Amino acid sequence: MTSLCDPSEPEAFRIVNGAGAGRVVLVCDHASNRVPRRLGTLGLTPSQLDDHIAWDPGAEQVAQGLAQQLDAPLILSSFSRLVIDCNRPLGHPNSIAMISDGVTIPGNVNLSSDERRVRATTLFQPYHDAIDGLLSQRSGHACCLLSIHSFTPILDGQVRPWPVGVSHWDDPISARLMCNALADRGVGPVGNNEPYPITETIDYTIPVHTRKHKIPALMIEIRNDGLCTPLASTVWANHIAAAYLSLEEWLLQDDIGHR
Repeated sequence: MTSLCDPSEPEAFRIVNGAGAGRVVLVCDHASNRVPRRLGTLGLTPSQLDDHIAWDPGAEQVAQGLAQQLDAPLILSSFSRLVIDCNRPLGHPNSIAMISDGVTIPGNVNLSSDERRVRATTLFQPYHDAIDGLLSQRSGHACCLLSIHSFTPILDGQVRPWPVGVSHWDDPISARLMCNALADRGVGPVGNNEPYPITETIDYTIPVHTRKHKIPALMIEIRNDGLCTPLASTVWANHIAAAYLSLEEWLLQDDIGHR
């Protein structure tokens, strides 16, 4: 395979409010469930492609609301995580998952190294180049990276009780303060490093970009049964924006790396 997407299809990423003057950059790794036409449906049904295995339902709407409220640039992935996951290191078993939450992905089985390479160079690398470019433009200025995700209420039979969670890579104090700020808004129990912690072996976006640019970063995870309507997404954007702004000066302190 020499080409993955038709010329009429979107680029690997979209930038919203690229000239935003806010002191935060927003990313949404799993914003879309789109599959390149040349890959068909990866052998999945429409309902499977609409499920959480293919994307983070509602995350884009929250991220768009945050971009507006915080006057922040936002970078969104344009294709499904099942084509290639923009938050998994290349070579990780779930970079191009063959099974997700018990569902076999037929279009990802027995891929050649060339097919994997084309997905990486067409979708994964341009998305991260765009993030790197925006962060490089802000070099020398205080900046925070917020990664917006949603999660399913039940995974592998385990109930996730948190309406929202905050995960960190190397800044547990800021994550705890963000958890407290969200809890103060009455959103219910907030998961600290839940439903997932960030690790270098599994995650890519926050470890790679925060290490290179030496900036603080947090991952916000919202349970997707709370994102079923545009109004609900707006409410969550309001909560997260207010919580972030209450901590912005702390997050952007020069000694972030020494906490």
